[in-house]
Amino acid sequence: MKKLLILISVLVLTSCQETMDERCAREAKEFTEKKCPAIITDGVTIDSLVFEAASRSLIYYFTVEGVIDDAEALKTHDLRGMMLKELKNNANMKDYKDAGYNFSYVYYSTKNKGTRLFEATFREKDYR
Repeated sequence: MKKLLILISVLVLTSCQETMDERCAREAKEFTEKKCPAIITDGVTIDSLVFEAASRSLIYYFTVEGVIDDAEALKTHDLRGMMLKELKNNANMKDYKDAGYNFSYVYYSTKNKGTRLFEATFREKDYR
């Protein structure tokens, strides 16, 4: 009887654990539902965070407005370099970086809806 209880306990506990991909998808969805949209800084709003399982990517979607609502303006700010530095130093992303996930940041225009102004993707080789 004791062995049966142990076996049932093990089966129940292991069936309740989520994979890293499942965790990532859940946390991205929860972040979007609870915190988006949110103003990051003047002229930049985070709209959502999505986990794409096929590419094992966390994708952050932003909209920009005002003086930075321009592809050339974003390039002059070395946005890619700043994002990579932030990713490398972000301890909250450790589990995802250890799992080798990709991180993408996509910026859209507010004045020209649907216009992608900037995109950067970082793979494990970039942030290690």
